[in-house]
Amino acid sequence: MGNKIGVYICHCGSNIAGKVDCEDVARYAGKLKDVAVSRDYQFMCSDPGQEMVIKDIREYGLNRVVVASCSPRLHEKTFQKACARAGLNPYLMQHACIREHCSWTTADPDEATAKAKHIVEAAVDRVGDHEKLFSREVDVLPDVMVVGAGIAGIQASLDIAKSGHKVHLVEKSPSIGGHMAQFDKTFPTLDCAACISTPKMVAVSQEPNINLMTWSEVEDVSGFVGNYTVTVKHKPRYVNEAICTGCGACLEKCPTKALNEFNEGLSMRKAIYRNSPQAVPSTPVIDGSICKKITKDKCGICQTICPTGAIDYTMKETHEVFNVGSIVLATGYDAMDPTPLYEYGFGRFDNVYTALQFERLNNAVGPTEGKIVLKNGEAPKSVGIIHCVGSRDKNYHEYCSRTCCMYALKFDHLIKDKVGHDTKVYNFYIDMRCFGKGYEEFFKRVQEEGVTFIRGRPAEVVQEDDSLVIVGEDTLLGMNVRVPVDMVILCTAMEARSDTNEVARIFGVAQGQDGFFLEEHPKLGPVSTATDGVFLAGACQGPKDIPDAVAHASGGAAQALALAAKGTVSISPTTSWIDPDVCIGCKVCIDLCPYSAIEFDERRQISVINEAMCKGCGSCAGYCPSGAAQIKHFNQTQIFNEIDGMLGMMFDLVPPEGEGQIAEAVSDNQPGEA
Repeated sequence: MGNKIGVYICHCGSNIAGKVDCEDVARYAGKLKDVAVSRDYQFMCSDPGQEMVIKDIREYGLNRVVVASCSPRLHEKTFQKACARAGLNPYLMQHACIREHCSWTTADPDEATAKAKHIVEAAVDRVGDHEKLFSREVDVLPDVMVVGAGIAGIQASLDIAKSGHKVHLVEKSPSIGGHMAQFDKTFPTLDCAACISTPKMVAVSQEPNINLMTWSEVEDVSGFVGNYTVTVKHKPRYVNEAICTGCGACLEKCPTKALNEFNEGLSMRKAIYRNSPQAVPSTPVIDGSICKKITKDKCGICQTICPTGAIDYTMKETHEVFNVGSIVLATGYDAMDPTPLYEYGFGRFDNVYTALQFERLNNAVGPTEGKIVLKNGEAPKSVGIIHCVGSRDKNYHEYCSRTCCMYALKFDHLIKDKVGHDTKVYNFYIDMRCFGKGYEEFFKRVQEEGVTFIRGRPAEVVQEDDSLVIVGEDTLLGMNVRVPVDMVILCTAMEARSDTNEVARIFGVAQGQDGFFLEEHPKLGPVSTATDGVFLAGACQGPKDIPDAVAHASGGAAQALALAAKGTVSISPTTSWIDPDVCIGCKVCIDLCPYSAIEFDERRQISVINEAMCKGCGSCAGYCPSGAAQIKHFNQTQIFNEIDGMLGMMFDLVPPEGEGQIAEAVSDNQPGEA
């Protein structure tokens, strides 16, 4: 039996039809070999459009379908499901992209129409050699792993735990809370950050369905959606959490000191420490790199005075393995180090602070107990706040960090409130972006408090006598300005964490151009990733404020719970396969595979694919020197047919008059009519 192909051209409103003559493309497709029906319709993804495909499959006996519309990332599954409802194997459908690959990228309408014909002909030539493929169902393990215990990880964990599912929460720091634990107030309501985050932190520690593991890192992930095996490394804390009461006696006597990372280097901490009095867990940790007892077998005071005997210098690194059905990544962000922006004086001049450093200055348990003071202990009489330091800058990060305008406004208010209303505060900004609920109102409130806003990014910060001077241009006035201030605050960019590359490798997720983890779709799949069963939560996906991070985390939790609640998941059959008659056993593909899905069969001396772990990325097929490795649904015959179809029109290889004209080209946009 020969092929009977149906071709469907989508107008996508005016997204495609604005440049491509969709009716002409449909007429052209109707003349191609084996095409039985060719139609164009305004919205193929709509119910009438899908019903058109289903009706034609049944009435014309179609055994192949080509849909030319927008990106297959958006709607390939939509049309595969439509084919399945009509009784046609979904993998006998080929999705051609004539929006992103054609109408959106081609300026000339005639060229766009010709290119669309190329793409459709290539799809028609390809689909004739498609084979039936079948998905398989596997069980989903009910437990979920959440990586990162900032506010996003906390929210995701609590949401999942409330459903009765077990959560394994991994945090690389000694305590949970992330950056929010460093803040004093939150915009625009000026709520105490600790007052709203600490109850959630405590709830995590007390929730029986949450297995909290701090001072730990994920070292390895293997398996596939629904059945992941995760190896977690527990770093030695040197304090037994089971018997430590958190009394703090050990913290007072330790003689060894180091810079306090939690206070952004503005104070010192002991070798045995905890981040803050509100730390969860309250158990301290010993920094083994500087502890004299561990490094030189001297001191040991903390062990001597500990009333419960919780100090244990013999602790070693341990590993624990967990089996989970899904994973939520909530690894957060880093605040950019502004040292490379030499012109702003950070690290060179006293009283130039980053935003996070100012947060700690302003915090009641920070290095100055919440007093906003200069290095000499005096209150500043004038403060300059520079926006977009490292953001919206092609030399560093082109994106907007989204939070800087608002936390700068928060700083404006706090300075006026704590230091005095006569304190002069200057904001140097590019644009004010106050987009959230209550944000614009907060901006107006700060303006009414007497804060000065100067539009323009400063050129430099210089020191003159005992004063800092911000040099720049007021672009609204069209004149240069020199503003003397006592303190400068740099609103630094939110950027991807320094270890994001390694984390992406371990979990098999992609990164965007900005370094953050890449979502499956920026609009319709903001919490999903290309790796099934791995979801995103919070600022690891991109800059977010607290409300957006919490909402995003709940979305990630919902996706993980959807898998767990259903109990089964369909595994895509578009995996790699290795022809045993062609494989030469070179093992090159084994090292290339990012998912560790290829093993070597010593008896047969060939490589074999573990289909449960394979994601069909094509790394093996693209490099295999013998051509033994191929991908189902993307085999060599299909790819070369697609290339031939693409080139056929370019070399005027259009079928002769009369050949292939068995199709009925329809362009009346009436669904279901032949």
